[in-house]
Amino acid sequence: MDRVQVGTVGWTVALLCAAALAILLAGALARHRTVLGPAGRITLTRAVLACGVAGLTAQSFVGPDNTALVVTLATVGLLLDAVDGQVARRTGTETPLGARFDMEVDAFLIAVLSLYVAPAVGWWVLAIGGIRYVYVAVTWVIRWLRRPLPPRFSAKVVAALQGIVLAVAASGLLPLVVIRVALAIALVLLAESFARDVRSLWRERLEPLPSPPLAPAGAPPMPAGALSAVAFVGLWVALVLPDPTDGLAPGEVLRIPVEGLVLVAAALVLPPRPRLLGAVGFGVLAGVLVVLRTVNAGFALVLDRPFDPLGDWGYFGSGVGVLGDSIGDVAARLTAVGAVLLVGVVLVALACAAARVARVAADHRPRAARGVLALGTAWAVCSALSVQLAGGGPVAAAGATGLAVDTVEQVRDGVADQDEFAEQIRADRFADVPEDELLTGLRGKDVLVVFVESYGRSATRGSSYSPGIEDVLTDGTRRLTGAGYRTRSAYLTSPTFGAGSWLAHATAQSGLWVDSERRYGQLLDSDRLTLTSAFGGAGWRTVFDVPANTRDWPEGAEFYGFDHIYDSRNVGYAGPGFGYAPVPDQFTLEHFRREELAGSDRPPVFAEIDLISSHHPWTPPPPLVEWDEVGDGSVFDGTTEDAEPVDQEADPERAQALYGQSIEYSWETLLSFLETYPDPDRVLVVLGDHEPWSWVSGDPDHAGGRDVPITVIAQDPDVVRRIASWQWSPGLLPLAHAPVWPMSDLRDRLLAAFSE
Repeated sequence: MDRVQVGTVGWTVALLCAAALAILLAGALARHRTVLGPAGRITLTRAVLACGVAGLTAQSFVGPDNTALVVTLATVGLLLDAVDGQVARRTGTETPLGARFDMEVDAFLIAVLSLYVAPAVGWWVLAIGGIRYVYVAVTWVIRWLRRPLPPRFSAKVVAALQGIVLAVAASGLLPLVVIRVALAIALVLLAESFARDVRSLWRERLEPLPSPPLAPAGAPPMPAGALSAVAFVGLWVALVLPDPTDGLAPGEVLRIPVEGLVLVAAALVLPPRPRLLGAVGFGVLAGVLVVLRTVNAGFALVLDRPFDPLGDWGYFGSGVGVLGDSIGDVAARLTAVGAVLLVGVVLVALACAAARVARVAADHRPRAARGVLALGTAWAVCSALSVQLAGGGPVAAAGATGLAVDTVEQVRDGVADQDEFAEQIRADRFADVPEDELLTGLRGKDVLVVFVESYGRSATRGSSYSPGIEDVLTDGTRRLTGAGYRTRSAYLTSPTFGAGSWLAHATAQSGLWVDSERRYGQLLDSDRLTLTSAFGGAGWRTVFDVPANTRDWPEGAEFYGFDHIYDSRNVGYAGPGFGYAPVPDQFTLEHFRREELAGSDRPPVFAEIDLISSHHPWTPPPPLVEWDEVGDGSVFDGTTEDAEPVDQEADPERAQALYGQSIEYSWETLLSFLETYPDPDRVLVVLGDHEPWSWVSGDPDHAGGRDVPITVIAQDPDVVRRIASWQWSPGLLPLAHAPVWPMSDLRDRLLAAFSE
């Protein structure tokens, strides 16, 4: 068996399923006033195995696929299904709860297996796993479907058949067509079995429903202590949970959360109704903070900053789109729906847990008061003495309160920043400059601002992939110099990291620091002068070439005021996609040349062009072809056999290698374009938008930071003369000590250098 690789997603889903299992099972045992017998413990083992399969299934959508382990766990779970019933009958411990527990574990395992095989076989397979839950949902509306059914051997055989066929399908041992036929037959048999049950219940629909059986008189009463313990532990963990980016050490649960002490203390003095309302509100707030802490960790990992509650909601839609490029649109949407449902489960579970903890504390006031006094004293002493755990965290924890306070302050600062940013938008020293005085030094020249996706400083210095890129840039400098080009390079500090290219584009265009969705939206609602509007006002035709766009962009068109936009829908591309990029860079440049640069009787063109072949998730780039062979892009057919996106979290070394290859490809494409189509009246400003994700570029605090290379390329010596005072280094490869500007300086520097 290959080495098992289970990432954060897999562990999180498995542990959440296990937690849900513990809560539901504890509640059922408390209601039935019973304990698990020997057969029930076997069923519990099967349930734990099913949780493991669920985690591995989730991991398969975002990382390595551990097929052998999935099949092994599922097979053991299916084999034990034949054991627990025999044990129950032989030991005389058959109970309605045990039968229901067994049935629900079967249904859950089948649902998870159907989800696991669906991407390969077809999403219709989800009907096998979903039909049971659809039936249960219908019973909430149609009462006569709730009637218990007599045992039916054929139904047991059909149910067992589903698991067996799904396990075989998961193994991939049989040809796909055989698997599909077998699963289709299994689905038909399952549908017929449910139809038979519904028909039987329909005939008895007018009969009164039987009363639920009472708990056996001799059954050992099980106080709700187990459920209370689960509620207490769950709430405790939610309150002491550290920032996931700092690591999740088991010892963190030994910290004492002051918020929990406040909850119990309040429960001791409040009357029942305020106590319940306060506890539910406390639990919901704790759930919100858990979700916020998780989201903050994701933003820190990808964007190197915390989540902005005022302006970052748009990232979630974009994130689903990017995820769809890796795992497919259907799977991405299902993942998004699952995430929303998971958030709801967390909020409800913690609200219920807090209410239960508060009620138990009120029902046992003396012991609860002593516990609060003891833990409160310990908290105060540990806080005063700054007692630390072995892992470095404080024993006296107030992390939930700190996060809540930080979030409130962040919202307050965000509101204040709106006024500050509005003033920055208005304060524009070029706003009143006559249009005929702007950009006179570039009259008659085509000016192309070319953004190379995820092109950061780490691509040019000190990384595993930088040597290859350095070679391309060094050789490119030699080639362009020989062709009569002059080049100057430096670095800009990007407002974003890992993603959010549009923030970098807006920053470079507007001369403002646009580091959040909130600022971006505020900017787009303004009439701020941009490079595009400045060139447009001075007589240039203005164009955006954004091959990543798949829908209309009216707000961008209104703000930037470009004359035309090219996107993935209107360029006539007939070739294959490459990972995220629906259009490879070579086609982007060739199509733009044909449409905008080929004619002689035309105005000069200013364009922002996005080269996105280096966008994550990375795949092997396409080969360069002769420019006159690019055509509609169908020349690239057959070049994507090995172009599967890499999971940068699970395989960072391969991700780094493919990222380096993609940057090399973008530059080789651009160099070939400049050599093939030289023009003394063309100026290029080539720059990165941001560093790639930290899995590839490293911790921004210790690697390339947020800096991105920028290069000016022109054949006219006057262009380079006008920027001589910038002291940029010659060549395409910036020197390590080359100047570093904020990206927001670029607009003003260009306007000042090339205007009267």
